[in-house]
Amino acid sequence: MSLSAEILLRLEMQDLQDRYMAAIDNDKLEDWPSFFVEDCLYEIIPKENADAGLPIPLVYCDNAAMLRDRVISLRHANIYAQPYYRHFLSGLSCRMVGDDRVEMSASYLVINTTPAGESQVYQAGRYEDVVVKTDKGWRFKSKRAIYDTSRVQTLLAYPI
Repeated sequence: MSLSAEILLRLEMQDLQDRYMAAIDNDKLEDWPSFFVEDCLYEIIPKENADAGLPIPLVYCDNAAMLRDRVISLRHANIYAQPYYRHFLSGLSCRMVGDDRVEMSASYLVINTTPAGESQVYQAGRYEDVVVKTDKGWRFKSKRAIYDTSRVQTLLAYPI
């Protein structure tokens, strides 16, 4: 892969991550499932489980219909004080695997601000993603949020 192709790929992956995080941070949850292919995997899993090869996530969705159902539940069934998230991403690394598949990882930090204006670290960890090229552009085939934070706050309803 040429240097210009590597740079373009990195920019495309950064753009995908930025738009993904902006949809969550700006409360555009109805857009969130559109970042995935229909036959996808989304999970939020503790680092200890991921490191030990234990497939026990806190959140597990194995298709886009489950993601859409999660959004409907957040909007109409769950009762909670709405969080205000801000995602931060660093250390993006990506590599092309074939012509239309990318494996990507990055560190993330999510800050939660309460309605009273108090901010705190909500979760820190890393994303491990598989991204595929579709006729609609790059989409997540799988997105694993592997969190380092030892204590999960009570509201893990919103996507990470």
